[in-house]
Amino acid sequence: MKNVTLGFIGAGNMANSLIRGLLADGTSADSILIADIDSEKLEHLQAEYGVQASSNQGIAEQADIIVLAVKPQVMKSVCTQLDLGERNPLVVSIAAGIPLASLQSWIKSEAAIIRCMPNTPALVGKGASGLYANERTSEEQKSFASQLMGAIGISVWVKSESAIDAVTAISGSGPAYFFLFLEAMQEAAADMGLEKDEAELLCVHTALGAAELALQSEEDVGELRRKVTSPGGTTERALREFESGGLRDLVRKAVLAARDRSEELARDFGDD
Repeated sequence: MKNVTLGFIGAGNMANSLIRGLLADGTSADSILIADIDSEKLEHLQAEYGVQASSNQGIAEQADIIVLAVKPQVMKSVCTQLDLGERNPLVVSIAAGIPLASLQSWIKSEAAIIRCMPNTPALVGKGASGLYANERTSEEQKSFASQLMGAIGISVWVKSESAIDAVTAISGSGPAYFFLFLEAMQEAAADMGLEKDEAELLCVHTALGAAELALQSEEDVGELRRKVTSPGGTTERALREFESGGLRDLVRKAVLAARDRSEELARDFGDD
């Protein structure tokens, strides 16, 4: 991202991933400001990446893009202390559950604001993020946000703010669903006599290969599943057990529960 000053308020894992991705994409370290109450985190980022330490207000006064990378429970206190003056920077929130109306009220500015829901695979450059902007956000600012999240993976723009709760339930929480499934597969592998390291390697690379095949194939995952399921074979027998156990309904219930919790967080941490 050229000729743009970025400011990160919060120096946790997601900010770290974004900074690393931006630098890898060619963004200058001199154009990145970072603020955090933890001085050790700031010193670490300065030493590792050469970015500039700042303060919350310093970022409010200088950055073209302000990334709010703090926990939901402290977002209100952070936002209410920012004074943007007459400036109109782009504000990107990556905190779960905080609605645009609350952010707008707390910031007390006519700022362009984007809600973003990233996920933990961003730590290895394979993130999947959902984005939604308020009406004050220009197309150029949306493009900046896409470039920002593109530094850590892929992103999609959703058509309504409520859809961010669905993104939270699918991609935000989703990695944990796959980790749980991998745990269960590895435990089953151990029960059948495979060594722990053998089970881990086979299960993780099977998941990786299946995901890569789904990405590269022009066929949907249902068709891919059918192609690998030979009539009367081992795969068909396993899938029959999943289906008879109500796997699809269980997944739906779990995802809806995550969506509902995201909505609850909005009520808990957000207000006008």
